[in-house]
Amino acid sequence: MSFGVRMRTTIEPTGPWRRPARSLGTGGTWLLVGLMLASSMASVRADEPPAEVVVRPEPAPGPLDNPLKGWCPYTDAGPIRQPYSMVFLYAPWKELEPEEGRYAFEQWERRAWAAPEAQGKHVVLRVYIDYPGRPSGLPGWLKDQGVTLTPYEDHGGGLSPDYDDPRMVAALERLIEAMGRRYNAHPRVAFLQLGLLGFWGEWHTWPRSELYASPQTEQRVIEAYRRAFPDTLLQARYARDFAGEQPWLGFHDDMFPEDTDNGRDWSFLAGLRRSGRTDNWQRAAIGGEMVPHRATAWLGPEYRQTVEMLERGHFTWIGPYCPALGRSQGPEFRERGEALVRRMGYQFRLDEIRHPASVVRDEPLKVVIRGENEGVAPFYYPWQAELALLDESGEPVEWLRLDCDVRSWLPGPFRVEEAVGVQAPAGRYRLALGIIDPWTDRPSIAFANELDRQGGWAVLSALVVESRQVGDRP
Repeated sequence: MSFGVRMRTTIEPTGPWRRPARSLGTGGTWLLVGLMLASSMASVRADEPPAEVVVRPEPAPGPLDNPLKGWCPYTDAGPIRQPYSMVFLYAPWKELEPEEGRYAFEQWERRAWAAPEAQGKHVVLRVYIDYPGRPSGLPGWLKDQGVTLTPYEDHGGGLSPDYDDPRMVAALERLIEAMGRRYNAHPRVAFLQLGLLGFWGEWHTWPRSELYASPQTEQRVIEAYRRAFPDTLLQARYARDFAGEQPWLGFHDDMFPEDTDNGRDWSFLAGLRRSGRTDNWQRAAIGGEMVPHRATAWLGPEYRQTVEMLERGHFTWIGPYCPALGRSQGPEFRERGEALVRRMGYQFRLDEIRHPASVVRDEPLKVVIRGENEGVAPFYYPWQAELALLDESGEPVEWLRLDCDVRSWLPGPFRVEEAVGVQAPAGRYRLALGIIDPWTDRPSIAFANELDRQGGWAVLSALVVESRQVGDRP
């Protein structure tokens, strides 16, 4: 059985002596690796440690649909022409709470989450009250209670509610609490934007600043979200006032890359610098929307600036408008879009894997993994890294949990060194690595290497599990 993998695999004796490493080159077969393992093991005395397998996978372009990064398009804005792993979903408050205290989350999900474009995708959520050009999202029961609405004509017109009305603020806090019960730690929810306040839920009513909420209301909304969503990554539009004091909060720039860092004091990154939040990307995701209908320019003559802004802001995802929705999909446009996705967020490349060629059942297997995060940001959730022993059909016989925290793999090199107990029956296996998505309970993050994948597992090398011999020490 062929590995189907381009890698350099070496089997080295360990102990006080060591011969120069011999490489299998590329495309080594399962049979050849097994024969080398058997030969190497036979040449080592019983009192010597087993030979060591060293694998250096060939690098390759990273995947374009790794989870929780890349393009995050609308589901209702036309064809999506590039790979993506997330979709952006707006929801009006009145649809989620049509009657006071009666929440219709399940009904909304059946409609929005089941769209063909959303199938198999994680979601980013934003709830709005006032979306210019659309009917008001304020629930009718709040209007009936006396919350006032002020008409405006900007951006297509709409009705702006009184955000500081005590009845409004209390109802917002109850809504957020209910959303937390439904969506905190929900395995399909990638990120949740604070939304609710201002035009489009973007925390401003420019140029009608008198219509916007007070800093006190902003603070109460942020505190409500923090209580309701301790396990879900949240994003705010601006790093100002109380939001700018929060080290745990992510942010979204909805005018990327034009206003990301344009030299003016109101630009996105200027606000992060002013509030001391420029390092928040190390623990909370940065996302945002590309300037609508400008993808051709930003991936054309202004591409250099686009790359610079992405790197300067440590962006993990872009949407809902993004180049995946662009009508012009020429070769250069697609190539540049793919390069941006690979640079966004995380991209894990494996450089070297070391482990003994064999292990006695019920004893620890020591594994050392070196790699590099080639992206501009970490992975933000504590998804579990696992090793698996695959049989010849590619099915996992045993999963071996690693204690490493993938969130600590910041841009640059990372290293994992662990010993894990093996309990699989004696035999020959393929050793594989995966990072498990809690939504599917399967490995879903692909590495930037030419590695065979079996059921999502990245196949690394071969491993022999031996039975404990009679008389061996336990």
